[in-house]
Amino acid sequence: MRVGAFVLAAQFPGQGQGEALHRAVRTTEVAEASGLDSVWLAEHHFVPYGVCPSAVTLAGVLLGRTHRIRVGTAVSVLPNVHPVALGEQAALLHLLSGGRFTLGVGRGGPWVDLEVFGTGLRAYEHDFPESLDLLIRWLREPRVSASGERFSFREVPVVPRPDELDALWAVGAGARPAVARAGGAPGRVPGPGPGPDPGARSGTGARSGADARSDAGSGPETLIACTSPRTVKLAAERGLPMLLGMHCGDEEKADMVALWRRHARAAGRSPGEIADTPHVSAGVAQIADCRGAAVEALAKSMPGWLRQGLGAHVTVDGRARTMRDPMAYTELLCRLHPVGTPRLAADRLTTTAERTGIRRFALLVEGSGDLAVTEENVRRLGAEVLPLLG
Repeated sequence: MRVGAFVLAAQFPGQGQGEALHRAVRTTEVAEASGLDSVWLAEHHFVPYGVCPSAVTLAGVLLGRTHRIRVGTAVSVLPNVHPVALGEQAALLHLLSGGRFTLGVGRGGPWVDLEVFGTGLRAYEHDFPESLDLLIRWLREPRVSASGERFSFREVPVVPRPDELDALWAVGAGARPAVARAGGAPGRVPGPGPGPDPGARSGTGARSGADARSDAGSGPETLIACTSPRTVKLAAERGLPMLLGMHCGDEEKADMVALWRRHARAAGRSPGEIADTPHVSAGVAQIADCRGAAVEALAKSMPGWLRQGLGAHVTVDGRARTMRDPMAYTELLCRLHPVGTPRLAADRLTTTAERTGIRRFALLVEGSGDLAVTEENVRRLGAEVLPLLG
């Protein structure tokens, strides 16, 4: 089981934006020191729900400040950018981090971002599959051209080539860290960079299955945030892992995994590839000596943040939108996810893994809004919960 921290750089009421970004950096540093597998970075624009506007930029900063932990985007909003530009950035981070970068992409929403960046509502409603396919080609092929409805350009070379990880490390960094994969060719996953094996702290012991197989020539792992059957189908046909949201319970996530597998089989994916594709479950984690204390820590802070952050979203075309009740949503998250004692947290994660087949987690750890409490939460997650996960 691979447990990581989900970092939104959330701006809680009364806090500055710099404070939120500092907490994101410190959370990553403490997560690595505590033995967590990964850190996942969210991207938002023009809202205090999260003040990181470029997940790939923050990922570059954090990869440079760490040595072992994997850093991923959850997600980079693909309709806001040119897929080739995002592919170039992903390749750069993959190469220079020794294979520790994961590129998560998503469709985002019908927000004013589309107006500001000039991509338009069509990029959100219609063009996501074309953008995704161009991005994937850029991460896999030596030369790329395009002749689609949205993107059309002559053939150009891919620079830098994301599959030249071995060559880069052989020339400039000595022996390259081992690279593992978790899934078939489209969803290949490089292993951890320099430093201790995260399995030693997570209670997994020796690696097994997909983690034990070498895949030295792959580019960065790529996954898709899925919130609808249409996106699940899109991910399955391309063999890409899914990132499933923290608003979903185990039953809904199990249904989405089952749907992904049906579409993957129909697309001709092999049984081994289907079984090994490493989907990610997003959630919330708050560790305390009793469940009441953990729930209280989140109930004091999250509703105000959710009310302020979610309420700031503006649709690009004036369409009506419905916002979740902040208190009810906080209560839902506390029921669904590892919020409570270390034993309760371990049991919740184990249950989710058994019910859904998902064994990778991105857990929001900053729900208290307080830096010291967040750091302690991460330390307890590493020291008291990970050893309980067999």
